Amino acid sequence: MASDAWLVVFYVEENGNEPVREFLSSLDLKTQARFNWSIEQLKIRNVTAREPLVRHLEDKIWELREESSTNIFRLLYFFFTGKQIVFVHGFVKKKQKTSRSEIKTALERMKDFSKRYAELEERR
Repeated sequence: MASDAWLVVFYVEENGNEPVREFLSSLDLKTQARFNWSIEQLKIRNVTAREPLVRHLEDKIWELREESSTNIFRLLYFFFTGKQIVFVHGFVKKKQKTSRSEIKTALERMKDFSKRYAELEERR
């Protein structure tokens, strides 16, 4: 892998659950394929990506946007040291504005990821 390549990371809970992968697996195959394409585009564009592919929400949290004929889907992520794109939450968007609870979940997982990464680095 080239040193300038960005790495996609999916958040893993302490108990081993992978909520974003589980969310993606619950989607129909066409939507999964669209997200796979969008994730590849994000890896290429990374911090330069803009709407309609992505949108900044709050703090370090961004949303990767995808739609089907009947639903609107979002994957929430943040950029992390070492050219990593960390996906922390996925959901079906029901309202025009992203709900506070969805953003809160992403912020909590980002904090948890960063804390566990720091603890791992201290042990090295």
